Amino acid sequence: MKNLITNINIFTIVTIVGVVVPAVFAQRGMRIYNPATEVTVQGTVEDVKQFTGSRGWGGTHLTLRTDKETLDVHLGPSNFLEAKKFTVSKGDRVEVLGSKVQFQGHDALIARQVTKGDQKLTLRNAQGIPAWSGAGRRN
Repeated sequence: MKNLITNINIFTIVTIVGVVVPAVFAQRGMRIYNPATEVTVQGTVEDVKQFTGSRGWGGTHLTLRTDKETLDVHLGPSNFLEAKKFTVSKGDRVEVLGSKVQFQGHDALIARQVTKGDQKLTLRNAQGIPAWSGAGRRN
């Protein structure tokens, strides 16, 4: 009986961690990188946008025109790109490897790697963990 209760408690904890925690992150607007939806696209940058969040962080997004569509590409913190001396401008041809997601009703791409000419910037690892995060710097 004691083993049954222990197994039920472990199952309950695993269920909470596996179901509730991702739902909480999703509700807070955190994008979850999904390696299963990875695609590589090439295109021309139509616009570069800098966003400032409520806590003062700044993010860089691209509007990328491919042969098939126009995508909003979420790169990452502007200061991370600056530290890596990686710049993207309107008219640049780039290749982006990332996770294709729906964001505010539109197709978007959370970039894992961006290539411009002979420059390659890795923004996230294969699991989608950002390179600027503590976990990303350890991997």
